[in-house]
Amino acid sequence: MTQDARVRSAIAHWGPRFVSNGVLLVDFNEVTAGISRWEDWCQAWCDRAAEHEQLGTRALADDYYRTAGEHLNRAAVYYHFAKFVFVNDLEQMRQAHMKAVMCRTMALAHIDPPGERIEFPFLDGNLVGVLRKPNGIENPPLVIIVPGLDSAKEELEAYELPFLARGMATFIMEGPGQGESEYRYPIRGDYEVAVTAAVDWALTRNDLNTNAIGLVGVSLGGYYAPRAVAYEKRIRACVSLSGPFDLGELWDDLPELTKEAFRVRSKCNSDEEARARASTLTLKEAAKHIECPLMLVAGKQDRLVPWTDALKISELAPAECELILVDDGNHIVNNRPERYRSQIADWMLERLTA
Repeated sequence: MTQDARVRSAIAHWGPRFVSNGVLLVDFNEVTAGISRWEDWCQAWCDRAAEHEQLGTRALADDYYRTAGEHLNRAAVYYHFAKFVFVNDLEQMRQAHMKAVMCRTMALAHIDPPGERIEFPFLDGNLVGVLRKPNGIENPPLVIIVPGLDSAKEELEAYELPFLARGMATFIMEGPGQGESEYRYPIRGDYEVAVTAAVDWALTRNDLNTNAIGLVGVSLGGYYAPRAVAYEKRIRACVSLSGPFDLGELWDDLPELTKEAFRVRSKCNSDEEARARASTLTLKEAAKHIECPLMLVAGKQDRLVPWTDALKISELAPAECELILVDDGNHIVNNRPERYRSQIADWMLERLTA
């Protein structure tokens, strides 16, 4: 079967990300082997997601709640990857997205530790996130996790589990242009406004240690997180995973699917307008204002964000700064998760409990 260039590129570059974030390897191989056109990507993944969703709903009906949570969580990840940068058919993309949200929400009460869907005030509406607290720990530190361009709370459980295992609560939030918020709020460079809203919400809780809040950003979130801590001083430590220093400088070399997803998430009408918006996502000025401890993770084989962007951030940030550079790591080092996921959780715990 002949596959178009977009499908071949997706298979070549996304496999480690899918598998390290919850997709079974056999499902990745089987589903992608059956796709010849990019236009068929979303439906193919929705079909496989539905199989896992059915396993979950059957387990719920039989009162096997833990099993139900496991299946529904996996279904949510599959539906998420069905809509992943699938901006050529926005209605089909949104339908897959809402299925991901539904499955993840259904799973929250049945996973360990359980999760709580949160809607918190932002501008003239709300943003959404999921809070999970470690078992048996009163008022734990809180780690806010920020997705990237087209990741969302339904994808990021693999990132939060090391923090939960070490006694920290996690809050995966979706800011402007992300997840459920993408339909109302466009991408914006001053992401600190969203993080400030999340911190304000956290301060209303009496079950979290709000004197010990950390921030982790994934991919484009790896720009959002250091940008936020430059101006939101209630954050005590920050981790940036493969974040760009200046997205505008990278624009010409980004894959077409990525640029089009950014255009749609930014609510721009043209490539030129999207390029101009991308240029507002820069740390050239903000990095100098980072005061909290900062850890940067980058893969030297990253095809989206050069690993040297981490060096640029570290050179400007006056704060305590540590680097994890993985020689054979790809974007977000998804092909070598053992090289950083536990390590950043250890690093964060030390700084939030010092």
